[in-house]
Amino acid sequence: MRVALICIDKPGHLHIRQENRPAHLDHIQNSGIVEMAGPFLTSAGEMAGSLVILTVDTLEQAQEWAANDPYAKAGLFQSVDIREWKKVIG
Repeated sequence: MRVALICIDKPGHLHIRQENRPAHLDHIQNSGIVEMAGPFLTSAGEMAGSLVILTVDTLEQAQEWAANDPYAKAGLFQSVDIREWKKVIG
């Protein structure tokens, strides 16, 4: 199944994102379940959240991945929405 993680950063926490970005990218690379990922951007072009598409067997696996994301551990996110997602186009 595919799962979308929709993560919104806390306002004023860009420095937390930048400090933890290398560890976050390692988490993506090493997990083997990330199909695609990228940041949401503000109108000024600054990173302000994340969209991550995971391919997992269970929703619990996606929740575990999200909980172990270095961004989450650093307290970057204001909210995290985890939803099963169906790819139709692309």
